[in-house]
Amino acid sequence: MAPMTPIIQEINVGDRPRNQRPEWLKVKIPAGENYARLKNVIDKHKLHTVCEEARCPNMGECWNSGTATFMILGDICTRSCGFCAVKTGRPVELDLEEPRRVAEAIRVMGVRHAVITSVNRDELPDGGAGIFAETIRLARIVNPGITIEVLIPDFRGVDWALDIVNDAKPDILNHNTETVPRLYPRVRPQAKYERSLEVIRRGKQAGMVTKSGLMLGIGETVDEVRQVMDDLHGSHCDILTLGQYLQPTKDHLPVERFVHPDEFKELKTYGLEIGFRHVESGPLVRSSYHAEKHV
Repeated sequence: MAPMTPIIQEINVGDRPRNQRPEWLKVKIPAGENYARLKNVIDKHKLHTVCEEARCPNMGECWNSGTATFMILGDICTRSCGFCAVKTGRPVELDLEEPRRVAEAIRVMGVRHAVITSVNRDELPDGGAGIFAETIRLARIVNPGITIEVLIPDFRGVDWALDIVNDAKPDILNHNTETVPRLYPRVRPQAKYERSLEVIRRGKQAGMVTKSGLMLGIGETVDEVRQVMDDLHGSHCDILTLGQYLQPTKDHLPVERFVHPDEFKELKTYGLEIGFRHVESGPLVRSSYHAEKHV
């Protein structure tokens, strides 16, 4: 296959006033009666959603389609990734009642496909894997027939911690590589690229549908993206998501370029050609976007 030429018209950030986004990245602010009802449920149960914490542009669409992403293990992360809007610091507690509240919120919200993710809790021996497993267990008891996807950290490469989650048998095991290996020191300084690939491999060995994702526009090249796609497919990743990185605050890594929708289409075509079961690729795509269709 001929090398893919990136689409670069009207996407260089330097040609635009700060924070001015191209038309394809403009979305409506979540609103409406159903959105307000679901927001009230989240607040009432004292829960966190990555939809809100990560300022996801698709929050309203996903909530209205019966998909929600719950963030467990608190809202303070022990890592300091350069792209992430979640607070960094030292967590002060472990809420053992959180799995029960998540399960009940899923019921009240009428969620049909629940995505469960978390902050990193590197200070815990199991990295929070036990809370993941208990949340999966209770969610299924309270909500028979629900499908569950987990978007997990790497648990510092501790195999037995990952086994705790795998043994709970989520329908989809997701772990994002996020970016290309060259950029890990500034994008994911406490993570390791090979360790992330190993999470995917072990998930597939345990019989799971596996999933991963990358954000584009943070300084990578198209060839580097294609190489990560090759590596993920070689690690038995079934589903891939590709989306545009958006700088959450001025203190986070800047956007290097806005990737044109045509380039996302070309990358999707490449992903399907090399054998991914499903590729969700577009400027507004996030890990949980259309997640209910991936099961």
